[in-house]
Amino acid sequence: MAMWRPKERIKYGVDGGQWPTAAAAAQARLFQPIAIGPVRLAARTWVPAMVPWRADEEGFVTPSVLGWYRRFAEGRPAAIVVEATGIREVPSGPLLRIGHDRFIPGLRALVETVQEASGGETRLFIQLIDFLSVRRRPEPTKYFERFLRITERHRAALELPKASDAVVRAALLALDDDARLALLDDRERESLEKGYRERVTDVELPEIASLPHRLPPLFADAAVRAARAGFDGVELHYAHAYTMASFLSNTNQRSDGYGSTAAGRVRLPLEVYAAVRQAVPAHCAVGCRLLAEECIAGGSTVDDAIQHVLALAHAGMDFISLSRGGKFDDALTPKVGEAVYPYTGPSGYECMPSYYSDGQGPFGRNREPAAQIRAALRAAGLSTPTVVAGGVHNFQAAEALLADGTADVVGIARQALADPDFFLKVRTGFGSAVRLCKYTNYCEALDGRHKEVTCELWDREGLEEPNLPLSADGKRRLLAPPWRR
Repeated sequence: MAMWRPKERIKYGVDGGQWPTAAAAAQARLFQPIAIGPVRLAARTWVPAMVPWRADEEGFVTPSVLGWYRRFAEGRPAAIVVEATGIREVPSGPLLRIGHDRFIPGLRALVETVQEASGGETRLFIQLIDFLSVRRRPEPTKYFERFLRITERHRAALELPKASDAVVRAALLALDDDARLALLDDRERESLEKGYRERVTDVELPEIASLPHRLPPLFADAAVRAARAGFDGVELHYAHAYTMASFLSNTNQRSDGYGSTAAGRVRLPLEVYAAVRQAVPAHCAVGCRLLAEECIAGGSTVDDAIQHVLALAHAGMDFISLSRGGKFDDALTPKVGEAVYPYTGPSGYECMPSYYSDGQGPFGRNREPAAQIRAALRAAGLSTPTVVAGGVHNFQAAEALLADGTADVVGIARQALADPDFFLKVRTGFGSAVRLCKYTNYCEALDGRHKEVTCELWDREGLEEPNLPLSADGKRRLLAPPWRR
């Protein structure tokens, strides 16, 4: 899969820096407790949601899902956020789902697995997501034969005012490529070249127009199931390329009160939060993940994010987890038969930069906007904790985010995948044994191809071990080797 890269090709390496002794770690900010609403974390270490492609095709928890989260829990992070989990009863392939009570037993087993593996130390949240329809890029002939919706505009352009759809389709196919493209509007051309994609602004579609009325109870019901399964809290997915982030975006020009203005764009996220908070028990934390910057032309900036965050925090949100980019708007064109992937363009790079980067480098690209957002919260008299991630791979970088007021909790994703024992090693004085992520984005490439996500630093190690869980092709181990001191 093609991925956008900066024009500058500066190669960056990773550095473990100075690792603390166990005594120094015990005094460090990173390992101090913090309250996330009603939930107490033993430290400020957080594994953000990562999709590992290990659920079954119906969205149920599998033994492979349990193994994935058990391995992270063995490293004793204070919190893990379970991958984006669909709230609707729609097929979504091997992604977890929570849109029906039948999913609760598997999710309860997941909670119990993490509790057991972490000795009860790790708190478990689940990320609740809604997404709109995205179809694969069609073969051009098939698009004109089957998928293009024929309109009076096409008939007029072809001078076939009373012709049937079949006649119009045949006339379109008889044209050369340039002539055909000239007859398509922007959305039709996009559907041909990237695959059809629904938008929250497609209010001419009843199912899109009704989203503000349908989504709050769907999120609330899913959150209740999460509480029943034993999760400590839920993270509402208001980030990246998905439904709720699209409502928050400056590109949302809905005129029904759910777009066009700052108040309109944050209205549905507030209503979803209110429905969830009312539905779940008081001991359940409710927070969200949203974008500090969209990183697309005409998209939301840090100033917009500050408005969103202040509104959500005033409403009572228990935590705000900050990401950036990862939008469909600037994603690269997929191959025929593949779906557009929101991490292939410039905004996707901002979300998951690689070791080849520009002058700014791949580490801490979200640091400054995150600091501005937290400062705005504190200036407004709000103590809502913020979680900040982005290329954190050593103790000093994590500690600095807390020391300078950029974050209250540090999210560590790719580094935790490279070494799930990162937190335990650092806390116990064995930081020098950490397996450092190289930020090649090998894992992201697997995600983009919907293959089980692993890390190149360990997935070919010890393949001869008996009863070792392997990838579908049998070439990769699915879990990092255990840490043996």
